[in-house]
Amino acid sequence: MTEQRSGRRLKSSQIDDRLSDLPDSVLSHILSFLSTQESVATTILGRRWRYLWSYVPNLDFDCVNQEIIYRVLLQHKLRSLTAFRLHYATRCSAYQLETWITFAAARNVRKLDLCLKDHVSSRRIALPRCLFTCETLVDLSLDSCGVVPSSGAVRLPRLKKLDLWYLDYETHESLPRLISGCPVLEELSIIFYGDIVYCNVSSPTIKKFLLKFTSEYCGGPDRLEINTPALEYIEINDYFLNIKIKCGVLTSLFEANITLQNDGQLCFQSLRKCLDSLCNVKYLTLDLSRCVEIIDSVPSPWTTSFRNLTQLELIADCCFLPKFLEIADNLEILIFTEQVCRCNIQLKLYKLCCYDQRYDEEEIEGWKETPQRKVPRCLSSHLRIIKLLDIKGNKHDFEFIRYLLRNAQVLEMMEIAYAEALTLEEKVNILEKISRFQRGSNKCEVAFVDVKVT
Repeated sequence: MTEQRSGRRLKSSQIDDRLSDLPDSVLSHILSFLSTQESVATTILGRRWRYLWSYVPNLDFDCVNQEIIYRVLLQHKLRSLTAFRLHYATRCSAYQLETWITFAAARNVRKLDLCLKDHVSSRRIALPRCLFTCETLVDLSLDSCGVVPSSGAVRLPRLKKLDLWYLDYETHESLPRLISGCPVLEELSIIFYGDIVYCNVSSPTIKKFLLKFTSEYCGGPDRLEINTPALEYIEINDYFLNIKIKCGVLTSLFEANITLQNDGQLCFQSLRKCLDSLCNVKYLTLDLSRCVEIIDSVPSPWTTSFRNLTQLELIADCCFLPKFLEIADNLEILIFTEQVCRCNIQLKLYKLCCYDQRYDEEEIEGWKETPQRKVPRCLSSHLRIIKLLDIKGNKHDFEFIRYLLRNAQVLEMMEIAYAEALTLEEKVNILEKISRFQRGSNKCEVAFVDVKVT
């Protein structure tokens, strides 16, 4: 046993020796995958490790106190930084913020991630001017950490990724000035928290754009203008949708993810204008589940045509589904989650979508097939996969499933996910009933699955 224990100690020391024999550059690279606190803690391993942490190209502080931050900055020896990440939880002053950012900028930092979690006190701190002239920055993330100025130089010639979350803006010109100083910007993410009247995003290079108006945001902007001709992906989460949207030509747009939320009334014209700008998209996710009421103020046909759309993920009342099928001739994949719209103007929307004026309001509860409805082209020639989520087995569920199965001529798979609250008996009844429905495609398979709880 003594020999076995000594053998184990020998193997352990051999491993330690092999690790210590690695060059300093390799050990520093290994330490760069740790937080700065963990990296500094390696000093206890031996004399060889005493100063290695000070040559690590990444500095990562998460909720540490000021004393530790200043001690690390004073002892850090590397003159060039790959990344500087600081998530600070307690109140800080404008001087402290400027000190930290100046340190990173002076060391030619390429990636800067700054989050002041005590954002109530930090929102009115002016961001240091040196931040906007750091010419080595490639990736910049600012979260709840101050005010974007409307004057002064903005020169970020290498910046490709920019995140602006919960910031304040000195004027409505602050954001356009910042973006104009980023000539090679490719990814932009904005979450609005404070008041802003006019939101203007204009750039010839942006390919990915994420925009969110949070529920805490009071009032909403009056105007949103997007001029990004190279845009390939857009994601918008709008809590109010009472803004005037103006989009330039989005000919390069490939994918869009739109969530529209409203606790009052959602104007159908605003929805239509929003979708008109996305007509070239290939993949579209549209979530209308949080819209309480939808009003069509001007009853006119929907003129938008999604010629390139091949995949649609729709979360909405089923009365919207036939209209989307009619305007997407080349749709191949449909993922649909029904959210019933309980409001007193549901009849009006149903008539607009289905072009049917014969039914009384009392008779309409959801999807109803009518002889006047023309079968959409995508059903007869392109739609291959349908996924229906949260199916409860009510009357109109069966109606639109029957309609889709009978008219989808090239359908290969329909996947039906039961609602989580259904009993085993209810699931069996749904399976038996749908299994007897006529199918327009001989290749069609119907699969029944349970909703996965995450």
